[in-house]
Amino acid sequence: MNREEFAARIDHTVLGPETTLADVKEVLDEATQYGMNACIPPCYVAEAADYAPGVTLATVVGFPHGQESTETKRAEAEFAWHDGADELDMVINVGRLKAGEDEAVQHEIEEVVAAVPVPVKVIIESSLLTNDELHRACQAAQDADADFVKTATGFAVGGATVEDVREMSEYLPVKASGGVGSYAEAMAMFEAGATRIGASSGVEIVEGYPDDEEEETDEEASDD
Repeated sequence: MNREEFAARIDHTVLGPETTLADVKEVLDEATQYGMNACIPPCYVAEAADYAPGVTLATVVGFPHGQESTETKRAEAEFAWHDGADELDMVINVGRLKAGEDEAVQHEIEEVVAAVPVPVKVIIESSLLTNDELHRACQAAQDADADFVKTATGFAVGGATVEDVREMSEYLPVKASGGVGSYAEAMAMFEAGATRIGASSGVEIVEGYPDDEEEETDEEASDD
């Protein structure tokens, strides 16, 4: 995986409650410069699509707690897609999962997946789940034809772990999100089976790519 391929697997993220359009534009500028994707609040998607049409835009549905009605989540997904979102990251209703309402969780994911012709990533808040719940959540996402499972919103306690990513990757491609702030941490997630990273530290992660080490190795090989 070269630097360009590495950067294309990073969703550079700004989703805080105080996020302004200026903050979003800064993230879009950085995503453009470094070749990353961007994950932004849904209220800015239309403006972001106009501002940076070359950047793959992800936005969120049911964020951050996943407790909206299924109808609301479906409508959010449709609005986001019409505004220009290329991908959607939806939060499951963790309470329903913990109550054993797996069919309701799967149905809700199915409704969002059916509402839009773009990839849907399912945020399961892995740090809040038991191992059994983790597997049930991933199974629901897989059975609902989602495209990814994602570890966390970043708004609950805990985030991505190598162990969770490894188990989640048995079901669907994984977006590791929550607490990934360096190149080394990102690589640990990729090695565990993640195919995408979500992080507000996208610039730091990509700048950590060891270009200099690779160039030195190439030069040494040439000298030999």
